[in-house]
Amino acid sequence: MAHFMKPSFSAMLIAVAVLAVSPLHARKKVTQPDPNFAATYPDDPRPEVVPNGAIFQPSYGYMPIISGARASHVGDMVTITLVESFAASKSANTTTSRSGGASIIPPTTGPLSFFKATDATASSSHNFKGTGTTGQSNSLSGEITATVARVFPDGTMLIRGEKIMTINRGDEHIRISGLVRPWDIDGTNHVLSTRIGDARISYTGTGDVARASHMGWLGHFFQMISPF
Repeated sequence: MAHFMKPSFSAMLIAVAVLAVSPLHARKKVTQPDPNFAATYPDDPRPEVVPNGAIFQPSYGYMPIISGARASHVGDMVTITLVESFAASKSANTTTSRSGGASIIPPTTGPLSFFKATDATASSSHNFKGTGTTGQSNSLSGEITATVARVFPDGTMLIRGEKIMTINRGDEHIRISGLVRPWDIDGTNHVLSTRIGDARISYTGTGDVARASHMGWLGHFFQMISPF
């Protein structure tokens, strides 16, 4: 009858380490685009060109001279220049004070003469002082190119787009969407992010560096239940 050896604790640790560094576990997670910020393509493909002897061919696309290369149709690209900068501060200071007292002078003669003046004296006081200060500042700069997803009757355009960059040990995600007026787009097809209405701007990161900047799940748990 065959005898089986019970695996030692060190052998189990080695097995776990081998599984941790195996290609199956080391395979990097593929970053998937967000469908809410996916690029929008032109509605209809360009039709087949039929020679008719004319100089102007609508199938090549139409662009007015006065608008130049400015985006104006679904699927057109527009570059957003991110110039976001915010700063906020708030402070509060409260001080309260309250005091009161009462005293009775007892008689010096008669049956109550044994009372002393200090026996019939009472006083109280209450003080409170509170101070609070908070401040926050954020800035974001750079450029991202988005596509026109919809054109409204007044010419206002809904734009949206995202940029995913894989840098060494992590991914950087930049996403933007909002409403743009055609006259806010300059001649080089750029628009400032401060000119975008109902803007949704997201800048997040994943990977080893992003995980290192977050508190561990156990520390986060104890922070939530701590009464102090």
